[in-house]
Amino acid sequence: MESRAKLFGHPIHQMLIVFPLGLLATAVVFDVIGLFRADGVWELMAYYLIATGVVTGLVAAVFGAIDYFAIPGGTRAKYIGTMHGVGNVAVVALFGASWLLRRPEPGNPPFEALLFSFLGVLLAVATGWLGGELVARLGIGVDEGAHVNSPSSLSGRPAGENRSIAGFNGPERRYGAAAAYAGAERRAR
Repeated sequence: MESRAKLFGHPIHQMLIVFPLGLLATAVVFDVIGLFRADGVWELMAYYLIATGVVTGLVAAVFGAIDYFAIPGGTRAKYIGTMHGVGNVAVVALFGASWLLRRPEPGNPPFEALLFSFLGVLLAVATGWLGGELVARLGIGVDEGAHVNSPSSLSGRPAGENRSIAGFNGPERRYGAAAAYAGAERRAR
């Protein structure tokens, strides 16, 4: 099922989600480093990373919701999409709460702020897996007819074109010339 919200032929949600995931995960790494250093610098960097991660997470969520509402009801994809979306709202809420708890003294976060961040990153791993399940296993956000020889998304041509490589037949078409040659060489022995 193709994404409804695209930029240059690719799903916007899938392009944007790397920012909150990277920012929030890095914030947790900085918090862990901060536990071993008493200067407050790492925690202050985590504070700003969390703020940016929450904002970019909300932006990515808008495009995720657009794609979610296009998934047919009563399907496994709709169920997984619901779990993915609700889980990611919880991730943003946990990090948002962590950020608010840090505001009075960003360089010295209370235990609860760290706990919410650590829980948030664990939940993000699970919801990230669910997002991967949606794309890789259930085909959500994948162009109709996509295959290994699809034309560029910038070409304006449908993904279903160019199913074969010019001049290749049989195993060469499916696996490439080098693999077909290696297979023929093994059979000749």
